[in-house]
Amino acid sequence: MKKSLYMNILVPLDGSKYSEKALLHACDLAKNYRSRIILLYVVEKTASLNLLDRKEYLQILRKFGNKTLIHARNTAIRLGVDAKIVLKEGNIANEITKLAKKERCNLIIVGSKGLGATARFFLGSISNKLANNSPCSILIVK
Repeated sequence: MKKSLYMNILVPLDGSKYSEKALLHACDLAKNYRSRIILLYVVEKTASLNLLDRKEYLQILRKFGNKTLIHARNTAIRLGVDAKIVLKEGNIANEITKLAKKERCNLIIVGSKGLGATARFFLGSISNKLANNSPCSILIVK
């Protein structure tokens, strides 16, 4: 069997409709190229109002991340694709890039939007940061 261009596909998720579309594209490619899919959710460690709120806030984000990953894996399985799930904490773009290098990903499929307009103004678009810093090709899904 010929080796595929896209052996390892990374799909960062944030629970948005755009990341759901990215997942559907990834499943389609994985079926056609017999690729492995890695689903990633990154808990952004942002500063909260006070130290006690921060711990609770991170627990809520971890719980949401796990639910998002399980839902995505169930979607992939329903579409005939097995997927590995990974939950990380830190800077979103940096964690995506690090995992893509570690797992030797050939493609990252990401939604074009995910954050609200105000957050995007201050943080910059994750997809834009990935397009400039990724170790592999990027497919940005609208």
